[in-house]
Amino acid sequence: MSDCDKCSRRSFLTGALTSVLLLACGAEAVAAERELPHFTGKEVLERILARARQGNWQLLPMSELMGKVACEFLGTPYKAFTLELSRSAEIVSANLKYLDCVTFFETTLALSRLIKLGGSSAADLLKQIALLRYYGGAAGDFSTRLHYTSGWFIDNQRKGVVRLLDNLPGAMPFLPQVNFMSTHPSAYPQLADAQLVEKIKAREEALNREQLSYVPLAKLAGVEPFLQSGDIVGVCTRLSGLDIEHTGLVLRQGRGSSSSVHFMDASSRKRNMKVVIEPGPLSRAFNWSSQLTGVVFARPLEPK
Repeated sequence: MSDCDKCSRRSFLTGALTSVLLLACGAEAVAAERELPHFTGKEVLERILARARQGNWQLLPMSELMGKVACEFLGTPYKAFTLELSRSAEIVSANLKYLDCVTFFETTLALSRLIKLGGSSAADLLKQIALLRYYGGAAGDFSTRLHYTSGWFIDNQRKGVVRLLDNLPGAMPFLPQVNFMSTHPSAYPQLADAQLVEKIKAREEALNREQLSYVPLAKLAGVEPFLQSGDIVGVCTRLSGLDIEHTGLVLRQGRGSSSSVHFMDASSRKRNMKVVIEPGPLSRAFNWSSQLTGVVFARPLEPK
């Protein structure tokens, strides 16, 4: 596995896999932050909401808004495991100062929805994050978190948050075959509880009955004209027990026939360790591992 963003769901899945492989081979509203110990990044939230108000971002199409919010995070340091705040309780949290590949796209989407809906506080942001991060939008124990990214896509389509782009040219069926968490419970402190392991296993079995579509890497150039800023990217892997190894966003730069499509991510490459726009077109952005197979795309919808 490469040094490029070993973070599938919550940086935990492929982060844990790495260990196994090593062994085996609004200013006024933001004041409420003091009452929210699991929110970090008051000044970041203030800055983004101020720019959104000044620019009337709430009037922008969702794709353009996602692009603007994502670019506010350029240069934000990469940090894994920011969600693992407790071994015994699942805590809805947000950290705007440090991001991994999933919290980058998830936080960008949550903030974009908040702006569209007129939210103005850290509490409003956490409400949006809970909707995105958990099965059915309801946080419970550790098993209610959407750990596998393919599950995140499916559940958020059912919630009306995103639409899977399953009719792109060259798209093929993608059948998740996940079991890493239930077969490696020792990699997760929360899974010291055998009942949680069984719940996770049930989630995995349900996910393995689902079907998505993905575009093989060799055919990505052909879909670039159909992509928009803010489309969510899930990079599929053939690594046993996993589904999606890396995530990020599409960023379209320029307009019309002269525009270009790029991949934006929270990168853990040693030369980056921050949110970046990867050089070159999106179709050439996924060359760091022979285990990668293709990309699932999902488009954020206007919130209701």
